[in-house]
Amino acid sequence: MSQSERDNTMMTRALALAAQGRFTTTPNPNVGCVIAHGDDIVGEGFHLAPGGPHAEVHALKAAGKRAQGATAYVTLEPCSHYGRTPPCCDALIAANVSRVVCAMQDPNPKVAGRGIARLKEAGIEVVVGVMAEQAKALNPGFIKRMQTTMPYVQLKLAGSLDGRTALANGQSKWITGEPARADVQAFRAQAGAILSTSATVLADDPSLNIRNGQLPDDILDTYSQPSLRQPTRVILDKDNKTSPDATVYQLEGDVIRVVDAPSHKVWPDNVQEWVMPGASLATVLRALAEHDIDKVWVEAGARLASKLLSESLVDELIVYQAPVLLGADSRPLVALGGLETMDDAPRFHFNQVKTVGDDVRLRASLSEHAVITQEY
Repeated sequence: MSQSERDNTMMTRALALAAQGRFTTTPNPNVGCVIAHGDDIVGEGFHLAPGGPHAEVHALKAAGKRAQGATAYVTLEPCSHYGRTPPCCDALIAANVSRVVCAMQDPNPKVAGRGIARLKEAGIEVVVGVMAEQAKALNPGFIKRMQTTMPYVQLKLAGSLDGRTALANGQSKWITGEPARADVQAFRAQAGAILSTSATVLADDPSLNIRNGQLPDDILDTYSQPSLRQPTRVILDKDNKTSPDATVYQLEGDVIRVVDAPSHKVWPDNVQEWVMPGASLATVLRALAEHDIDKVWVEAGARLASKLLSESLVDELIVYQAPVLLGADSRPLVALGGLETMDDAPRFHFNQVKTVGDDVRLRASLSEHAVITQEY
């Protein structure tokens, strides 16, 4: 096996390890590490949760003295600053590894090449860019927040073959089947926040939470104790139309209500009120990023979906399409207005088409170069 083939093989394993933390690491990135002598892996690990050891620390602990003279394969540049844990580049230097292969440079301004420079100063050979696109696909939210101070926005839509979400009388349960609804749970579980509106709360009284019993079997098999964290639920309720008795406020987990003025109602202790008079959607999203929310999962009606799309705030569409026709008088999936030419139409690129039970899931992003490495 050539050196480049070995590097790709080991980095593939490191990427698979990193993916195991995708339900638990936020707001930290998913990172995996493999330590090897030639073709022999002597240690490996991944970052599991904020405040816990990083991937390199787990891998070095597993390798012990065998780390000396080894190559460390890391999906993200080793950190060079003190956060909740010491710098990983210092740990690699202390372990006397001879070579470090990074998939990509860390976009965090606190790191941004400093870890690589420190390793090189210590006489360690450093290679950067092995399977970089796959590594970027593991952490779109973290990367976007670090580079733009905005979160990565996934807009979930579910409709019929003719692009409808409900009958004219509002009936919509259930357009898609149980496998598709379990699939949605898996996406929710990876988000930092779930964004919706007062209109959705009033119309459907949704939970907007993660229900472990409805997660796909492969996740339940991987996580022996699938008590996954609840994303922050964010309700746009500028006119204070919702009630503290709504299900979304009564369930476990943090909730943020974005309002134009204080409601003066008595809310459960887990509910925060952000008073942001006249705030734009971009302003709300930026505020969420400032609170370390990397990825926002949107579940709402056609009005919010259309507004996000028209303001170019959607990074990825995740559309579930059921094999059913609802007719011309039913409610549309989105309701974009003001389009006069085809050039005005938001254009996405399909990244993945997958059957989920009897339904089809489409994933489409603004970037034609997006890489989808995970099923969820």
